[in-house]
Amino acid sequence: MSKDEKDKVQIIDKDLDLSNAGRGVWLVKVPKYIAQKWEKAPSNMDVGKLRISKTPGQKAQVSLSLTPAVLALDPEEKIPTEHVLDVSQVTKQTLGVFSHMSQAEMAANNGKENSTTPAVSDNEKLYMEGRIVQKLECRPIADNCYMKLKLESIRKASEPQRRVQPIDKIVQNFKPVKDHAHNIEYRERKKAEGKKARDDKNAVMDMLFHAFEKHQYYNIKDLVKITNQPISYLKEILKDVCDYNMKNPHKNMWELKKEYRHYKVEEKKEEDDQKSGSSDSE
Repeated sequence: MSKDEKDKVQIIDKDLDLSNAGRGVWLVKVPKYIAQKWEKAPSNMDVGKLRISKTPGQKAQVSLSLTPAVLALDPEEKIPTEHVLDVSQVTKQTLGVFSHMSQAEMAANNGKENSTTPAVSDNEKLYMEGRIVQKLECRPIADNCYMKLKLESIRKASEPQRRVQPIDKIVQNFKPVKDHAHNIEYRERKKAEGKKARDDKNAVMDMLFHAFEKHQYYNIKDLVKITNQPISYLKEILKDVCDYNMKNPHKNMWELKKEYRHYKVEEKKEEDDQKSGSSDSE
C-alpha cells in the first residue's frame, strides 16, 4: 500500500473494555449437528451440561451432555446426546475472544427505549471477553445413534446431484426453435443459385471484361450480381482471367490478370516507353 493510500484510510477510534482481559476461556469445536441445534435454541435455554472429572496424576476428563430441551427442538432428528471433549493446551500463540455492541443496543439493555443514538458501526463499543487458554474438540460416543447418523450422512453424500426425472407434460419454458434463421437463409441462397442457368463461358467472360472496364477491383458478391451465375461456376472462370488479392489494400478482391488489362494509364505508359526507346536509338 502506497503512502497516499495509507493517508486515505479512515482511522476510527473505539473504546475497548479490558475488564475481562484476565479471564481464561475455552475454544470448543463442536459437530455440525450440535451447532445447528444451538442456532435454533432461544437465548434463555440451557443447551448442555458440562462435566469435569479430575483424577490425581491424569488429565481432566471433560464430557458434554445435551439437554432434553435442545433435543425437543426437532424430535424427529435423532442425534447423539453424550460427547467427550479432547483437551489441548494453547501454546506458542495468543488467542482472544472479542465482542462488540452498538450504542443503540447498550441503550436498549439499559432500558433507554427512546434513545436517539443511531446503531452504526462508528458508535459501537468493543469488549475483550477473555483469553483462550484451552482448545477442546467435541466428539460423540460411538453408539448406535451415532452410527445411524453417520450412515445417513454417507448416504446423502453419495446421492448424485442431478437426477433424470420423467415428466408427464410438455414444458413450455424452453420451447425449441423450429428452424434457425441462418439455416433458412442458407436454403434460400442455395435455391436461388439452383435457378441460375449457366451461360456460355465466353458470354460470362464478356460480362466480366465489361465490368472491369468500369472498376479495377470487385468482390465475389458483386460479380455474382453482375453476371447472375452460380458462384462455383463463376469462380472457375475467374481463376482463368483474374487474380485474387490476398493482401491489403485490396484484400479478398478480384482483378484482371495483367495480360487482360487494357487501362488508359498503361497504354499511355507503353507509348511513353516507345517514344523514349526511339529517341535513344537516334
